[in-house]
Amino acid sequence: QVQLVESGGGLVQPGGYLRLSCAASGNIFSINSMGWYRQAPGKERELVATITKGGATNYADPVKGRFTISRDNAKNTVYLQMNTLKPEDTAVYYCKAVDTFSGIIWGQGTQVTVSS
Repeated sequence: QVQLVESGGGLVQPGGYLRLSCAASGNIFSINSMGWYRQAPGKERELVATITKGGATNYADPVKGRFTISRDNAKNTVYLQMNTLKPEDTAVYYCKAVDTFSGIIWGQGTQVTVSS
């Protein structure tokens, strides 16, 4: 069973940056892909970015060119570098893993607030 723990959220001014981390523990070799999703108040949870074991990435249109998803296999961690942050990026950001045996696994989320 894989467990995910997010960190790195916080309050940042528009135009600023943050890096989120998602640390995976358990049977990490069963993870097929990982990603970041976000949910703003009153809105549905939406995809931000995904990355496969092979390193292929996918980004939602609103974050293309500003956010970068990456991984550090040695640390069993996936990152989301968020640059040029906008107020519209304010949301709870969730890490997601697709596990071969357990299906979809979610972290508990980390709050990102972009405001002056």
